[in-house]
Amino acid sequence: MTVSYTLEVADARFGGFSKLLFRWRGSIYKLLYKEFLVFCLLYSFFSVFYRFLLSEKQQSLFEDFAIYCDQFTTFIPMSFVLGFYVTLAFNRWWGQYTSFPLPDNLMMVVSANVHGVDEKGRLLRRTLMRYANLASVLILRSISTRVRRRFPTLEHVVEAGFMTPLEQTKLEGLKSDFNKYWMPLTWFTNLAALARQEGRIRDDIALRLLMDELNNYRGKCSLLFHYDWISIPLVYTQVVTVAVYSFFGFCLIGRQFLNPEKGYKGHQLDLYVPIFTLLQFFFYAGWLKVGELIINPFGEDDDDFETNQLIDRNIQVSMLAVDDMHQNLPPTEKDKFWVERYFSVPYTNSTVAEAHRPAFKGSTYDMRMSEEDLTIHHNTDTPIMGQYLPVSQRGSLDNVLTCRLRGGSFDSGQGISSKPFTYKDGKDDTERELKNVSLVRDGQLEVSCL
Repeated sequence: MTVSYTLEVADARFGGFSKLLFRWRGSIYKLLYKEFLVFCLLYSFFSVFYRFLLSEKQQSLFEDFAIYCDQFTTFIPMSFVLGFYVTLAFNRWWGQYTSFPLPDNLMMVVSANVHGVDEKGRLLRRTLMRYANLASVLILRSISTRVRRRFPTLEHVVEAGFMTPLEQTKLEGLKSDFNKYWMPLTWFTNLAALARQEGRIRDDIALRLLMDELNNYRGKCSLLFHYDWISIPLVYTQVVTVAVYSFFGFCLIGRQFLNPEKGYKGHQLDLYVPIFTLLQFFFYAGWLKVGELIINPFGEDDDDFETNQLIDRNIQVSMLAVDDMHQNLPPTEKDKFWVERYFSVPYTNSTVAEAHRPAFKGSTYDMRMSEEDLTIHHNTDTPIMGQYLPVSQRGSLDNVLTCRLRGGSFDSGQGISSKPFTYKDGKDDTERELKNVSLVRDGQLEVSCL
């Protein structure tokens, strides 16, 4: 059963994750303790061998080899190799989770568009959803060890009610070298086409919607099959595994505490327990175990997908949706707030404080500005503004000058002639050539300041 601890980490607080460190089921301790014990025993063996079983000359050779191993283990890029591998495995794990075929969308479409409250209509809806669930059972039998143990043969599938003996005969009678999980979905399409001919599905749009949802469902079944078929390349998995085990194999010798009297660099202390080496083993080997755990979530590990429970859930809710819930509506009534234009939903005593918090209206809603920032400033040095404003707004701007035509001609049908206009600036009586005409009204030119 999948280990869930979501409620325990709902609130971030001091030491919130510490309680999770003492769990056994689904923990890294359960995955790693055997390898950890083997590493500790081997390290202890080499330590005893070096300290008590070797002669002085042999100890010198061992010490030279230990220094050599410790020096060159840094050449193995453990963080890079493991980090990239676990990231790849996690993306694959999440993709398999999101590809799990759930019938929820399909059952809603079947319930809404396959009509008939008589026995034939009920039979059609239930059969359609049984075919959909049968397809998921067949594909999960092919990729999940848990489901395979539950349904080792097609007779067990028939006994469970997903398939009739006649349907089993048809399924086994079709000769194909490949997985035949798609056959029930083909029965689904043919039965839906028959329901359309009989008028149980009232128009082609409803049939198209049904087929679209079925294809989405079929696509997820197919994707799960391909995830099982195409794995992360074996060479990459081998490289990562060899890198981790070779690294710690050399650490068994390279991380030994050598005789401090001989003055080797970095060996001034003689400790019997290599604390940081054990921590490094715990982290790196644990990282590798995480990759091993999530690379195939359809096994029987603690955190693998609960495929059997998902099968039970899918068949139950899909049958309820298309049968018991079909046209089984509660009476429509006026809601509690029918006569209230402004209303609030009540809170319990434990949440009433939230009701007094102001509603979020935007990150700049409470931004404070000085009185000087709030003063409106009319910039009369921006002629471009008038060009992009609607005509109805240009005459209302304070930076628009009204000037009398000095040259050229104006035709409301043709616009302004190419002959340059001149205008007299009302501020300093300077006559200037008009270059930007914003608006012409009754012989007056409204222009932005140039």
